[in-house]
Amino acid sequence: MTVRLPLALAGRQGGALAGRQGDPRPGLSGVGGEALEAWLREHGEPAYRARQLQAAVWDGTTRAATEVTTLPRALATSVDEAFRWSTVDDAEIVQADGGETEKALHRLGDGLTVESVLMHYPARPGQRARHTLCISSQAGCAVGCPFCATGELGFERDLGTAEILDQVRSAQARLAKQEDGARLTNIVFMGMGEPLLNLDRVLEAVEALNDPAKLGLGARHITVSTSGVVPGIRRLTALGPQFTLAVSLHAARDALRDVLVPLNRRWPVAEVVAAAREHARATGRRISYEVTMIGGVNDTDVDAEALAALLRGDLAHVNLIPMNAVAHTPWQASPMPVIERFAGHLKAAGIPVTIRRNRGQEIGAACGQLAAQRAGEPAAPAVARRRQRLEAESARALLGERSSEPVPAGVR
Repeated sequence: MTVRLPLALAGRQGGALAGRQGDPRPGLSGVGGEALEAWLREHGEPAYRARQLQAAVWDGTTRAATEVTTLPRALATSVDEAFRWSTVDDAEIVQADGGETEKALHRLGDGLTVESVLMHYPARPGQRARHTLCISSQAGCAVGCPFCATGELGFERDLGTAEILDQVRSAQARLAKQEDGARLTNIVFMGMGEPLLNLDRVLEAVEALNDPAKLGLGARHITVSTSGVVPGIRRLTALGPQFTLAVSLHAARDALRDVLVPLNRRWPVAEVVAAAREHARATGRRISYEVTMIGGVNDTDVDAEALAALLRGDLAHVNLIPMNAVAHTPWQASPMPVIERFAGHLKAAGIPVTIRRNRGQEIGAACGQLAAQRAGEPAAPAVARRRQRLEAESARALLGERSSEPVPAGVR
């Protein structure tokens, strides 16, 4: 059956199968209401069928259009022929922390894999239970942060809108089975990939997540992270969204951030923070800054003082996160007393700070770890060369030398 798609619908798929063999049908969750209504009109169906389909897509129990009892059988069959009910298959699901952390490895239609992590936070006095899902926006990542397993995998492609949303649908369906009536309470775009390098698809996904007819999650319960794509931050500022913007900072000194976050070679740290500061002023929303604490690398008093000077007086909050052990790097997490001392410098400067507890360490819950494990072990000489290079680069950075390496390919 030949399916003609409006241009808006074709764009929302994000070139999902470019260059690879796979199922050519678009994912139904990524189809906008107007595009779906247009498709239905072509098939002689009224517009209200679009609402019926969208409700079924998001109810968490239906696995195909032919299971939707409100649809005529012929229409349901046509829908299943034209669209994929889901663009992700849960290839592997592993649990940790007594079931409080759950990592899913999703296989896409072209065989690539991405990850999502579902974290449960039990109810406490004065606070309801929370269920936070961390999702991916790209297969792989072009930024290449050396302490991140996704960065080691390299960049494959952007995810389409449906591929982003179907991670959420998968987690919501699993959550509902585990706990009757339970709903996702928070979503963070902090999985594989750089969200602001796939901003159109991310914004479409956020719109769907916020839509009361779909997931219905309030914008302030959604966080979009970036490692510092300044044009993307400025574009968000112009749009004025109410979701939280998080900046993966990791270092306040350019020489060191050149190594830890290679796109710093294009958008230096002061420019990133200036863009984030303007975003906070325009939206009234506090910026969340993430710092992965790496022992002996970015956890010194000098680094703490540089960060305090950079953010003093801003509408900001800093999260200090012990580095997850990532294969093929020469580094380890900072000891907790060192992190606490670092936090003390920030508090003394009047900057709110939280020390985060790592979740799911025994299952590789950090970004890209499970996918990297399943991709196979690189050759030992390559690992040794990588470790030596990182040791040399970080040593030069600690002496204040800027990197001469080019901006990573794919950072635009």
